[in-house]
Amino acid sequence: MKPTVFVSFDYDNDKHYKYLLEAWNENPRFKFVFDDATPEEINSSNVGRIKAALTSKIKDATHTLVIVGEHANTPHRNRGLIGYKNWINFEVRQSIDLGKRIAAVKLDRTFESPEELLGSKTAWAYSFTEANILKALDEAPYPNQFIRRYA
Repeated sequence: MKPTVFVSFDYDNDKHYKYLLEAWNENPRFKFVFDDATPEEINSSNVGRIKAALTSKIKDATHTLVIVGEHANTPHRNRGLIGYKNWINFEVRQSIDLGKRIAAVKLDRTFESPEELLGSKTAWAYSFTEANILKALDEAPYPNQFIRRYA
């Protein structure tokens, strides 16, 4: 069965990586196969509506894939309303609370990880390649499973 993956990423800075994942998923030459549970851009400035939409999509997923770009832990201007440093941290916390398997890919090893990932059970990929991301998704631990890391 294909995993249903919610992709957590910084929309303003890293959406092209999300689009690349979608292209891999559509291309039969790639082995990258998943059902995307990520919502389309949410056209709302209402933080409550955004939270509800994101939480619904995370509930529908089996996995969360976090794209850790340069701004993955940068404070959002609405962080007080979000309740977390930014939307990625909110999504990671929701994923943990909902018992989702979590994988993360660092676009550069020097980029700061979202705070909510620190100490969580996460399978890591340290380069944005099909093989590394597939391996991290496949090996993403269940919430009470041993943590694994992949280079």
